[in-house]
Amino acid sequence: MKSIYKYTFWGAAVSLILILVFWVQGNLSLVGPFVILFFLLLSLGFRGHSFLKGLSFTVLIFASVSAAMFYPGFFLKQGNFETRVLIVPLLQIIMFGMGTTMSIKDFAGVIKMPKGVLVGLICQFSIMPLVGFSVAAMFGFPPEIAAGVVLIGSSPSGLASNVMTYLAKANLALSVTLTAVATMLAPIMTPMLMKLFAGQLVPINFIDMMLNIIEMVIVPIVAGLAFNHFFHGKIPWLDKAMPILSMAGIAIIITIITALGRDNLLEIGAALIVAAVIHNMLGYFFGYWGCRVLKLPERDCRTIALEVGMQNGGLASALAEKMGMAATAGLAPAIFGPWMNISGSSLATWWGERPPEPEPEELSTVIEQES
Repeated sequence: MKSIYKYTFWGAAVSLILILVFWVQGNLSLVGPFVILFFLLLSLGFRGHSFLKGLSFTVLIFASVSAAMFYPGFFLKQGNFETRVLIVPLLQIIMFGMGTTMSIKDFAGVIKMPKGVLVGLICQFSIMPLVGFSVAAMFGFPPEIAAGVVLIGSSPSGLASNVMTYLAKANLALSVTLTAVATMLAPIMTPMLMKLFAGQLVPINFIDMMLNIIEMVIVPIVAGLAFNHFFHGKIPWLDKAMPILSMAGIAIIITIITALGRDNLLEIGAALIVAAVIHNMLGYFFGYWGCRVLKLPERDCRTIALEVGMQNGGLASALAEKMGMAATAGLAPAIFGPWMNISGSSLATWWGERPPEPEPEELSTVIEQES
């Protein structure tokens, strides 16, 4: 089986060579298929490598984005059916899946870890909107594009941050609690932050945005929580299917948004990628060192850094669609999402190989147990 993965790497290398040859020859009509094939083969090859396996899905997203860039019409309309209507239902499926992985116990962390939760929430809803506004202003993006950068910064964290926290050997319980509480606060915090930081860029209707988030996020999550409570373990195939459905939903949303905003991406795509890197890196930096200044345990600092640096791109994309700005404000979430997975998994792996030193209270507990 390993030989198959090896051959896919060779296939990806050949595809890359052909891309360069056709590009130099100016035969751009043949570049597209081989770009898509390159990412597909690379994604499959990553599946056979223990270190790169976590990036397989992200590379698959690149294949979808490439397809949307070269053949946007196919992803915009099929007959009389416009694919953009799928964005909100797909997010609701993703949020339902998120709810099925949660329980009421996840919210108990507010009582068990009050300082970590409070600091995490303050960092989440202060650092990233401010950074988003500053980055958008620095690059001088058009108003709707800039609003999208603020939007992704004003969104809560998603499930990806929980996975990265686990890989980083950080405080998974704190991560799950922060994601749950921040998501539940989103109907108030996200519209308020958008009104504050993006209100001068585009019209922001606080009530409409609040109701949209309740419809797209809170209702599906509550339904997922109820499903988990009453049917957990009783429908095994659904438990296995939900993560796959969620990943497929994210890929489809990003593909549709990319197709919608293709022309804008061709114009400012490079700048938006650089903005995504800066925004994300500053989130990790300020999230981590802000917690260090407040003398939180190292594991909590790492957890909050990941929570702050990684936002719910699916929610931001769906909100952009609801605002009628999927082709503009929706571009930042579509670009920021894949990058956050790359940077988050890299940082988590680096931290995972460097477990934090036990805190004094943890050492005293160990000593007491040994004595």
